[in-house]
Amino acid sequence: MIAALLLLAASTAAAPAVPPAVDVDATDCDDSSPQQMLNICAANAAASTDAEMNAQWKVTAAEMKRRDSEIDRATDRQPGYFDTLLAGQRAWLAWRYKQCLLESFEMRGGSAAPLIHSGCMERITRQRLDQLKSLIETGN
Repeated sequence: MIAALLLLAASTAAAPAVPPAVDVDATDCDDSSPQQMLNICAANAAASTDAEMNAQWKVTAAEMKRRDSEIDRATDRQPGYFDTLLAGQRAWLAWRYKQCLLESFEMRGGSAAPLIHSGCMERITRQRLDQLKSLIETGN
């Protein structure tokens, strides 16, 4: 298990993570806020969603490991649930960063580029969070 966590940590180092949240008053996060505040609020929302996904990851990974324990390895040589999930998550992390970087090019060099990037990170992470939940809810 420790080896798997180390591998996950090493793989996520290749793709920059969501920036840490900055402490701001939620009332500062409206459409009339200055651009820098909008950027901070969007980064906070992305960080919050990333934290939710990381918590769900632990639940989903534990379920995949439980399912792996039920596989009869004498007859089933296919990859396990957890190893497949881990490989997919690693690929997804790299894709998420590049996809959001690409989307932020719409405002490349402008002060709103971080807003676009963080909004993308939140949106795509929310989708992945839902996917991780559905893996254990549907029994797939």
